[in-house]
Amino acid sequence: MRRRPFLVAVAAALCIPAAGCGDQVGESVAGEPGPPPAELRVEVVAVHPHDTDAFTQGLEVDGGELLEGTGREGHSWVAAGSVDGGVERTRVHLPDDLFGEGLTVAGDTVWQLTWQNGVALARDRDDLAERDRVEYDGEGWGLCAQSDRLVMSDGSAELTFRDRDTFAELGRVTVHREGRAVSRLNELECTDDGAVYANVWQTDEIVRIDPQSGRVTARIDAGALREQLTAEQREGIDVLNGIAHLPGTDRFLVTGKYWPKLFEVRFVS
Repeated sequence: MRRRPFLVAVAAALCIPAAGCGDQVGESVAGEPGPPPAELRVEVVAVHPHDTDAFTQGLEVDGGELLEGTGREGHSWVAAGSVDGGVERTRVHLPDDLFGEGLTVAGDTVWQLTWQNGVALARDRDDLAERDRVEYDGEGWGLCAQSDRLVMSDGSAELTFRDRDTFAELGRVTVHREGRAVSRLNELECTDDGAVYANVWQTDEIVRIDPQSGRVTARIDAGALREQLTAEQREGIDVLNGIAHLPGTDRFLVTGKYWPKLFEVRFVS
């Protein structure tokens, strides 16, 4: 179910704020050091309900609806409903042998990744019914759409660019922060200003990426969101995962696997 031992997760989380701790969380030299990224935090604007059975893998707002894709073999589904998480319009389950991952909307198509099954599912945007499958090599983690291409993560420090219609690979870039590769890139969100936001798996960190150069331009500490949960709620949750921009605003929706809340936030200094 793509989990690591608790001690590993704690070690990764403790390492985030410290400068130079990248080697402990899978970073390696990737290029010339650039300027340090901006240091941001989350400011909670509103709190909405979230399905505690959702092993969240993909989150996106499109056409006034919130789309969410979840994982686990035999329990993966994709749903569309109200942006505040209150009303679900439709839900479609994946076949039991598929482990769902990130998703995005490209025109009238919802693309949904699978983890180790090597297929991307093309779905109808309206009813979410599967209408095609495309094979790809490696693992699928996160996915988002820009105007001219898709951006995909596979748990490494690389982002892969793909055709919006055919899913064919168009190129790759290595994501780096001050010259060091940033691995474990997970759920992605593309914004209209050309940036790509990524959850860093097993941490409470979100990074903002310039996809042309691969440079991390901002690091967002989302650890304060856990403080919004009760001790009992924190016992039942998994990692932070799921980020969706609210079009036309400076706000994002952020949640996690099995989290009972969907946070509407701003990223501020």
